[in-house]
Amino acid sequence: MNILGVSIVLYLSVGYIVCSDELAHDLKPCPGVYCGREELPDGTWSNCSACPRGFRRNNSSPLSACSQCNESPVFYDWLYLGFMALIALVLHWFCIDTVSMKRSFCKEVLVLHVSAFLEIVGAAVYTLLMSRPVGSLQVSSCRAENLSDWYTLLHNPNPDYAETLHCTQEAVYPLYTMVFIFYAMSVLLMLVFRPWLARRFLPKDGKMSIYAALYFFPTLALIHAIFGGLIYYSFPYIVIILSVISNAVHFAFKLDQSMRYLVVSTVTEVRNGVILIGHWLLHAYGIIAITQLQDPVLHSSLVALVPLPAVFYILTARFTDPSKLHVD
Repeated sequence: MNILGVSIVLYLSVGYIVCSDELAHDLKPCPGVYCGREELPDGTWSNCSACPRGFRRNNSSPLSACSQCNESPVFYDWLYLGFMALIALVLHWFCIDTVSMKRSFCKEVLVLHVSAFLEIVGAAVYTLLMSRPVGSLQVSSCRAENLSDWYTLLHNPNPDYAETLHCTQEAVYPLYTMVFIFYAMSVLLMLVFRPWLARRFLPKDGKMSIYAALYFFPTLALIHAIFGGLIYYSFPYIVIILSVISNAVHFAFKLDQSMRYLVVSTVTEVRNGVILIGHWLLHAYGIIAITQLQDPVLHSSLVALVPLPAVFYILTARFTDPSKLHVD
């Protein structure tokens, strides 16, 4: 009786395996680029649909199986995430500097600058800790291979023009959602600490920097939601262009456009020197992002060109001084 029972179990097991293999063999690859199948607990496969968060369709699989994202972000990915954090930090500092209306650094303004820096760092660390694997500063991700990976909503297939398969997913997990989490945490930390500091050190104007952040963070989130993929592939050039423009604007606000004054004010005034060094660091960041230091010796030497826009402006400012233009 025991032998008969064992035989029946083996027969059913072999039959189940054979049937499962035949069923898997009969399945065709999913249509579209991002639709995939999940393996169910009973060993069968689901219908073609969007892969779960943290998974992406494996194009090398004949069944279009959803594979878990276990790769580490590449150097360019980290530079992109750093750029998104830098944008928020620079906007914080710009708003604080604008509303304070101070021509030089003072303790009150520096406290708000340091607070903004710590808020951004804290939000960035929390975002990394919340990403998989949770509790670690390491991140498991899927590589961004094409621009379409950021816009899977626009690539839902329509087989035989009969029914649309909705396969919208985060194909670049977690690069897309990490930015939203970072923005949310930045706002939360700002609302927890900044109001008290603003009231204590800059009671009249400090609150205006908070109001400004409550406007520019939703704007940044909207821009990221729509143009996230475009920003991912173009942010190195955006950094370089904006650093050059802001560098020129900084010098253009000087009433005295003589070469001597521009040089002396930059060297002797701490605020001007810090702003100029900040522009240089942003310019260097853009150069590193473009080259990715693939040739360390050559590409690192390009960082020596960082002061060139400032030097060019100082040398040519006298030729563009409006007071020296004569209109006949």
